[in-house]
Amino acid sequence: MHPTVKPRLGIDIGKVLMAPIQGGRADTSFLSGTFEDAMRTPSAPHALECVGRLMKRFGPPNVHLVSKAGPGVQNKTWHWLRHHDVYGQTGLAPSRVWFCLERHQKRGHCERLGITHFIDDRLDVLVHLRGVVPYLYLFGEQRRGQAAPSWVQPVRDWPAVTAKILEDLVSTEPLGSGRR
Repeated sequence: MHPTVKPRLGIDIGKVLMAPIQGGRADTSFLSGTFEDAMRTPSAPHALECVGRLMKRFGPPNVHLVSKAGPGVQNKTWHWLRHHDVYGQTGLAPSRVWFCLERHQKRGHCERLGITHFIDDRLDVLVHLRGVVPYLYLFGEQRRGQAAPSWVQPVRDWPAVTAKILEDLVSTEPLGSGRR
């Protein structure tokens, strides 16, 4: 990353901010369950505190949620974000939440927003971001035998991805920036 580029973070919502994969299987109650089931879907362990920490480092205008969802799931997601006080707990602004209908369309959001770091649980999303987003993080437990390619950083949970992002930020800062 060029030292004059402002770091910007993109975060997927499903199975990253909420309902991570457990034991290799996804919690699908958010997608196919009732509205009430969706509201009961918890955030990932430590997600909100870690996003809050990253918000302080990147700055509130530079953190975005980018999710693939159809209209019904988008509606549930907006309600879920409010229901779980994601905005209040993290400092994220509702104007920094973006949706697309197809996974590959996340690339357009990342290009337009200047995203430099992106967290997603799906390799088939990250492959579309390759060459656009310099730092790609493959989040959560992956299928057995599925090795992560060298161009992504596998991270199991929120403490791990937060530590890795902060490490990557420090390693790209110009000398004399005051952070070490």
